[in-house]
Amino acid sequence: MKDSHQTYSQRQLKAGENLKKILARMFIRQNVVLHEIDTKLITITEVRISPDFKHAKVFFLPLAGREIIKFSNILNQNCSEIKKIASKEWTAKFMPNLNFVKDESFDYAEKIENLLSKDKN
Repeated sequence: MKDSHQTYSQRQLKAGENLKKILARMFIRQNVVLHEIDTKLITITEVRISPDFKHAKVFFLPLAGREIIKFSNILNQNCSEIKKIASKEWTAKFMPNLNFVKDESFDYAEKIENLLSKDKN
């Protein structure tokens, strides 16, 4: 689950949204070639940038949630290459280091929905 207790500045939120768009475009256009996976199958759901702008946690899901561990490993193994390509569109002074993590918010929402539907019965 995402760390929802932390508050983010407007600047962090704006930068995160910008980086999310850059990464999504890169993956759709296949600007970064990862031989083991098809980047068009990756959905970037959110990007959270640390207060010092040195690190970015990139929440993602592969199509239909398949092979999440494989995708996560490959993305993190190639994060420096992904960062290098993304930095060409990044307008801030420094490009944050990327850490790709599975977005579990959909699983969490489904669990809550299932619990609520059980209570109705």
